Amino acid sequence: MAPPARPVWTGQIRLALVALPVKLYSALDSREKIAFNQIHEPSKQRIKYEKVAPGFGPVKSDEIVKGYEFQKGRYVLFSDEEFEALKIESKKTLDMVQFAPADTIDPIYFDKPHYALPDGKLADEPYRVVRDALRNTKTVGLGQITMRGRSYIAAVKPYEDGLMVETVHYAEELRSARGFFDEIPTGASEPDLVDLAEELIKRKVAAFDPKKFEDEYGKAVERLVKKKIERHGELVLEDKEEPSPDYGDNVVSLVDALKKSLAKKQAAKAADSEEAPAPKRVRAAAEKLKTPRAKAPAAKPAAKRAKK
Repeated sequence: MAPPARPVWTGQIRLALVALPVKLYSALDSREKIAFNQIHEPSKQRIKYEKVAPGFGPVKSDEIVKGYEFQKGRYVLFSDEEFEALKIESKKTLDMVQFAPADTIDPIYFDKPHYALPDGKLADEPYRVVRDALRNTKTVGLGQITMRGRSYIAAVKPYEDGLMVETVHYAEELRSARGFFDEIPTGASEPDLVDLAEELIKRKVAAFDPKKFEDEYGKAVERLVKKKIERHGELVLEDKEEPSPDYGDNVVSLVDALKKSLAKKQAAKAADSEEAPAPKRVRAAAEKLKTPRAKAPAAKPAAKRAKK
């Protein structure tokens, strides 16, 4: 597939004295499958928005400038020329000033990915050199890039046969997680429960394949639009989603699920070899997971056998 006609950024990626001319293209497909407009229902006319100034009315686009409110109701104004005059050395250059092991960057910092393509035939060789060096060292090149009037941290990383430049959030852009998790009980979980939960997880381990996940809501909207057109705008409600059942107190907890999983595992082992005793760790887990019940009458004969 050919890249889009217009790159979002054109400049150089620099590694010391090596300058690599590149063009960046967004890796995200921002096209919406279904796009809606706001309509005035009585007149069936599309709603349009006008930019207005209180006490003045509609204004022209060339009369609008940026303003910063330094006091309530008081602004200092800026022209586009003032922003263009700002001297930022990295405006058209992404200088990799640091290299970090790829697995040391928390995924929460990554923002938007861009494909980086060599700009011109002379860029092909340094492009491949930088790509292979990053891949062999398993590192990510870090620097800063200016796009659309904003400065970003940028991560340069090998991706498939080429390079990817991913914008990275600044530290002050992210909320601290501390306040969100304060009410979660502290202390270690029961090791046996964790072991059993790990076993359930391992059964579902597989390489990530995004094609296995579909936008179910998006497809439902497409079907609704198609039916609406076929029925000439009539109301379409027969496909509305059924209400979720209220399970009340019967919601299966993790512990209940682990009990069932353990029971199945023990039944399977018993079928294979009735004489083979269950492992100590599994027996201990089963005892911990048992729901307390009243003692059964059958317990007394067992006690007599013990005396013998």
